[in-house]
Amino acid sequence: MTPYDSITNPPNYDAIEAERLEQRCKSGAYWFYWIAALSFITSLVSLSGSQWGFIVSLGVTQFVDALARAFSEQAGTAVTVIALLFDATAAAAFALIGYFASKKLEWVFVLGMVLYGLDGLIFLIAGDWLGIAFHAFALYGIFSGYRACTRLNAMQREQAPPPVAPSAV
Repeated sequence: MTPYDSITNPPNYDAIEAERLEQRCKSGAYWFYWIAALSFITSLVSLSGSQWGFIVSLGVTQFVDALARAFSEQAGTAVTVIALLFDATAAAAFALIGYFASKKLEWVFVLGMVLYGLDGLIFLIAGDWLGIAFHAFALYGIFSGYRACTRLNAMQREQAPPPVAPSAV
């Protein structure tokens, strides 16, 4: 490789920018996978009687789990099973949001941010400042991915060839 190679073959800055945006978009979408997985693990641990959990967990699943633990002595294991089904559904919903967000669907990012933001209100009501702070941090990561996704989609629309008009015979 000679010093003149960069002059005759300059780097494609659009491709470099697109790759950077692609990575940021996926990074933002992967937050939803982490939220889903760690929320479900926290629920399993919580419903088994332990008191620890992950801070990234959903507040709504923690609330349902607390209710299930409170009523499980009177209602039996049925309450725990119902709580576990709810938790699995919430985790699956966030995993599905992560899947479609990784496919660069901007509206899915927005939906996920709204749902996770609403979930953060549970921590606000409970006065759990660490939970609120982590929700804000995760939302920032997701929003960063959303912004990268919108820029990447705009770049791809600009670079797309114009549609071919049907020819008149």
